[in-house]
Amino acid sequence: MLDITANTPEFDPAYASQAAFRALMECMARPGQIRSLKGVDAPAPFAPATAALIKSLADYETPLWLDPAFAAAPQAAEWIRFHTGAPLVGDPAAAAFALIGNARALPGFAQFAQGTSEYPDRSTTLIVQIEAFSGDAITLKGPGIKTAQRLAATPLPADFAARMKDNRALFPRGIDLVFVAGTDIAALPRSVMIEER
Repeated sequence: MLDITANTPEFDPAYASQAAFRALMECMARPGQIRSLKGVDAPAPFAPATAALIKSLADYETPLWLDPAFAAAPQAAEWIRFHTGAPLVGDPAAAAFALIGNARALPGFAQFAQGTSEYPDRSTTLIVQIEAFSGDAITLKGPGIKTAQRLAATPLPADFAARMKDNRALFPRGIDLVFVAGTDIAALPRSVMIEER
């Protein structure tokens, strides 16, 4: 008889959720460092790590916003509702998390909740799917980085460095970003600074 209480990779959703959350926290604490996590099967356009993060982070009290790439796939919304119960919102500023399936069309950061001076945590975290952690690298500095950290992510909008500079100027307000490529993730919290070339 199969013991479904056994701690096995085949049946351990709690462990998988904790592992995804822990990987995300490590990425937030060390901006630009890439971590791998066990992905979750989900319909397109989900990357495996995006699905794992959403299963770990979202519940019925967590409003999600979907970019056009995700919104155009009804099976994505159905998967979110079934696995998390999270409400989908049409206003990006009302979202706790925003799923971005097309990094080339990354919306302007000002569209999302920036938090307040009293409650900076009431901001939107963007989960941005990219093609790969490769290409032209940016140099990161700030808390959690000993001297400097390089991060390559493809694709990024041409004005990405300027956006991040404006975002940093809002600190402690501002948005946080999580990049996802397959089962790999990296984070750029609002505290990070991008070094000018």
